[in-house]
Amino acid sequence: MKHDQKRRILLTAYAAAAGTVLMTGFTSMAAEVRADTAKTNIEIQSFGWNFSVNADGICGEVFGDTKETVEEAYEAYLVKVEEEKKAAEEAKRLAEEQAAEAAAQQEAQAVSYNVPAADQELLAALIFCEAGNQPYEGQVAVGAVVMNRVRSGSYPNSIREVIYQSGQFTPAMTGWLDSVLSSGEYTDSARQAAQDALAGSNPVGDCLYFSTGGYGMQIGDHYFH
Repeated sequence: MKHDQKRRILLTAYAAAAGTVLMTGFTSMAAEVRADTAKTNIEIQSFGWNFSVNADGICGEVFGDTKETVEEAYEAYLVKVEEEKKAAEEAKRLAEEQAAEAAAQQEAQAVSYNVPAADQELLAALIFCEAGNQPYEGQVAVGAVVMNRVRSGSYPNSIREVIYQSGQFTPAMTGWLDSVLSSGEYTDSARQAAQDALAGSNPVGDCLYFSTGGYGMQIGDHYFH
């Protein structure tokens, strides 16, 4: 067989062996190609014929190229491992944030469900006075503003104190609220809106104010900000 044909077969055989090494992954890099090994003979038997070649004389450049390829592949593997590690850490962080948020919502709802019946009626009466002629979402939004204030450190921490805080809600200042509350003349819609707001329903986020003009999120005739 001609020398060129033998060389091609050798290169093919070595490439196949190198491919096997790459396919096994990089669980260990302890084994390293040693290009300086003294005169290694490679015995190849295939297709019924045998011959020996000198690895240093014929395949030196193949050893060098393969070593470079392995090193590049290992570096790419390390980059991938680092990216997967960061992705896992980010997923864990997001999961912890979501769990904390869910716990906070559950705690808020638990507190809301324990609100005295008198405060629930007071909130329903205020909703009726402020938004009885508004869409149902707007009624819940008024209740949500009251609850946002209760939870805020800038306002009193009870529904009654928030509603009767000086200069805040017009119906409370004029006496209309007390009249509606004593007569029970507020609608089932306002009562349900109060219950929903107490249970955590909130279409206006962190808004602490509402008015019939100005700026912010509009629901019906009211602007929430």
